[in-house]
Amino acid sequence: MATATDRNAAFSTEAPCAPVTVERKVHADLDSSIPKPYMARGLVAVDCEHPNGTPGRKHNNMSVLQQHVAFFDLDNNGIIYPWETYSASRQLGFNMILSGLIAAVVHLAMSYATLPGWIPSPFLPIYIQNIHKAMHGSDSETYDAEGRYLPAHFENIFTKYARTVPDKLTLWEVLWMTEGNRDAFDLFGWVAAKMEWGILYLLARDVDGMLSKEAIRRCFDGSLFDYCAKIQRSREGKME
Repeated sequence: MATATDRNAAFSTEAPCAPVTVERKVHADLDSSIPKPYMARGLVAVDCEHPNGTPGRKHNNMSVLQQHVAFFDLDNNGIIYPWETYSASRQLGFNMILSGLIAAVVHLAMSYATLPGWIPSPFLPIYIQNIHKAMHGSDSETYDAEGRYLPAHFENIFTKYARTVPDKLTLWEVLWMTEGNRDAFDLFGWVAAKMEWGILYLLARDVDGMLSKEAIRRCFDGSLFDYCAKIQRSREGKME
């Protein structure tokens, strides 16, 4: 018969001989807030505060990863070209230089993996249907290999790394997280993760220089981009 000590050990998230498991805590009780928190969601990005995902968000039967990039498909044809990524980045408020850099790096890195065939395209298109093939390592693993969304992994970002405010990340904590997620010898993943989180920080940091949990969650399902573009249009309208 199992003893109380055995039962406690079976549910422990920490291993004393592995100090990193004590330093980076995981969420031990998500079931009370999210039904089946370890089940990957195909259509919505949920968390403890939003168990049904972003209110009013239309998923259009796209995976959460597909929704994440759909904002950049300006003509809604399922294919994203570099000039669309550039234009969409400008809509988010990035300057011409950074928008051009984002477009160049993203399409050079991701286009070929998403192509429906083996022949490269000089136009560097990204096919949204195959966006899961362009995923890289050294990330938070909030998306699974097929582009579904894993609530438990998302929540663990904050239990592991949010030390200043429980539901926000400072720039230092963002960098600490990208270091903590590094896979061995994965140079591309290291660089890609830092670039992605760095751009998100520039886009969505608050007045205190912190990234909120809600901004990060909405980045995962892409609704953050629609919101930021709307705010940017409002600012430009006031300046005219």
